[in-house]
Amino acid sequence: MNEHNHSGNEVKSDRLPLIRTNDLCKVFRTDEVETTALHNLNFEVNAGEFLAVMGPSGCGKSTLLNLIGLLDNPSSGDYLLDDVNVARFNENERNRFRRGKIGFVFQNFNLIDELTVFENVELPLIALKEKASIRKKRVDEVLDRMQIGHRRNHFPQQLSGGQQQRVAVARAVIANPRLLLADEPTGNLDSANGEQVMQLLEQLNMEGSTIIMVTHSPAHAERAHRIIHLFDGHLIVERRDKV
Repeated sequence: MNEHNHSGNEVKSDRLPLIRTNDLCKVFRTDEVETTALHNLNFEVNAGEFLAVMGPSGCGKSTLLNLIGLLDNPSSGDYLLDDVNVARFNENERNRFRRGKIGFVFQNFNLIDELTVFENVELPLIALKEKASIRKKRVDEVLDRMQIGHRRNHFPQQLSGGQQQRVAVARAVIANPRLLLADEPTGNLDSANGEQVMQLLEQLNMEGSTIIMVTHSPAHAERAHRIIHLFDGHLIVERRDKV
């Protein structure tokens, strides 16, 4: 298939789109105010691509990630994930379709304080009803890979920010999801720990994961294959071929 960059030139791509949107809109309504967070977004994300989403605060970045991650429905338009139009799914349908397919990494880590590192990472496999022996093997493997295995019995508040984010990445990838969504994954980290997280994301992408990352960092965005800019809910696409 062909894509176009911001100058109108065709960009050849042999990869198949994992994500396609058609006039995707999100409107938030209260009794007195109606706010359009996303305006008629049309874009594709190919399988195996690393996409960065940038824009000022309040431009719709997190709203877009919530729609892509099936945490919310669009107000109108279509969203095709693996060629399935999921835009009108109810909450139970979204949960079922998302399970094992989409992983999330958040700026604030979103770890459960009452659970150990091991137990936090194990949660997606419990949801998938994996056997305990399989869960233990896979959790041990991913914790060692994230270089956090020595902390498996610690609780999140006993860890540094960088260690917590590595645990969060481990939890996001434990079920081998096709799509990894990262919302400001380095936002609460110092530069050294942020670099480690970026290297982890790049390695996961090289191994086949499709990654969509919201970031305020131009330097981190440049590590992606392509950058999408949002402004007041409108889409500006900057195409670069690093693949």
